[in-house]
Amino acid sequence: MTLTFIIVFALIAVLLALALVYSNWPNWLKGLLALSVSCFYFFGFGAVHSLLGIPSTDALPERFVMLAALVDEPRGKFPGALYVWVTPIEEGKSFLQPRAYKLPYTRALHEQISDGMRKGREGVPQMGTAEIKQQGNGKGTSWLNPGSDEQEVKIMDLPTPQVPEK
Repeated sequence: MTLTFIIVFALIAVLLALALVYSNWPNWLKGLLALSVSCFYFFGFGAVHSLLGIPSTDALPERFVMLAALVDEPRGKFPGALYVWVTPIEEGKSFLQPRAYKLPYTRALHEQISDGMRKGREGVPQMGTAEIKQQGNGKGTSWLNPGSDEQEVKIMDLPTPQVPEK
């Protein structure tokens, strides 16, 4: 998959070079074209990383089933991180494909996740909720970086499904 993206980007770069050399377009348009293809490289780079399984820094789903977690505690200049593998719950059903997320380290969340993983090993499935914390007046530039909003994450036991009586 990565090789495909590299080949596609190389093809676009070759087409750009041909357009810049052999066209009679104005210089400002050539500059704009070169700038847009250069920006496309950075967006493509981020897209390839999300496909490779690198944990996402995007916001967690509102409701999810926690499958696994890894705690990387702070040390030295490293601030620490919490890695969780979850499947989102939508309309009461969880999806089959898990997704890895990277969360900033907090001691309280570390304790919640550790307790949830302990219960998971004992056979009690764990679910979680994530709500975005409202900061200030709700205005600002957080929409430029979707994963930058802090979330309040809660881990709890997954309720047992209620079977209707016969």
